[in-house]
Amino acid sequence: MISWSTLVPFLAASLVLVLIPGPNHLYIAARGLTQGRAAALASAFGVETGTLVHIAAAAAGLSYLITKSATLFAIVKWAGVGYLVYLGIRAFTAKEPARAETLRPQPLRAVFLEGVVVNVLNPKVMLFFLAFLPQFVDPAAGSAALQIVLLGVTLLLLGLLSDIAYAITAGTLGSRLAGGAKALRHFSGVVYLGMGVLAAFAGRK
Repeated sequence: MISWSTLVPFLAASLVLVLIPGPNHLYIAARGLTQGRAAALASAFGVETGTLVHIAAAAAGLSYLITKSATLFAIVKWAGVGYLVYLGIRAFTAKEPARAETLRPQPLRAVFLEGVVVNVLNPKVMLFFLAFLPQFVDPAAGSAALQIVLLGVTLLLLGLLSDIAYAITAGTLGSRLAGGAKALRHFSGVVYLGMGVLAAFAGRK
């Protein structure tokens, strides 16, 4: 069982981490600005569903294996980089609709799945679970895997609240700026490419 003396510092550190704007927040904001509140919320839930994969991997020891294997880490890392760059290029090269039309929104299911993929292929998240969570795991307190799951789910819930706040804010602004669809789409392209660059330089330290 996780003690309060462990849980309280973990909650404090997690709050600081989830409140600092990061790549996931930028991704969600880009979705909200270009497609509205519903899409931003779908991407937020997709991102945190991806977090479940990292929690399961960390609990099973897969994160440790991948970060210790240069080949496996490189595969995950560059798959994520490639996907983000693809999203950025797609945002810049999409055809403009006729003036009487509006940009067709991507189906929410596709937005959700895209959020899952973006987070699952993010090597920084994988390294975070390897480097951060183990500091709060006490072998004397019982199953280490169960502790990782409980701490990971706690972090996920805090992250989800933060993501929803970004989604609602960006989605509201996006609806007011609907006339600037091209500029907003280009903004999302810049965000995707920037996330790809960040992921490309994610080290293994």
